[in-house]
Amino acid sequence: MHAICDGEGRPLVILLSEGQMSDYKGTALMLDALPSAKALLGDREYDANWLRP
Repeated sequence: MHAICDGEGRPLVILLSEGQMSDYKGTALMLDALPSAKALLGDREYDANWLRP
């Protein structure tokens, strides 16, 4: 499960994926749903050069 949450931890977008799907693929599917923000907090599993600004 992948989620985009607001500053209070409330989910805005949830993506349910198969257990073997890479976290990178889940992130790529949700990029367009990211709201504009000053900061982004993510798990280290989402750390990829293509994702960094």
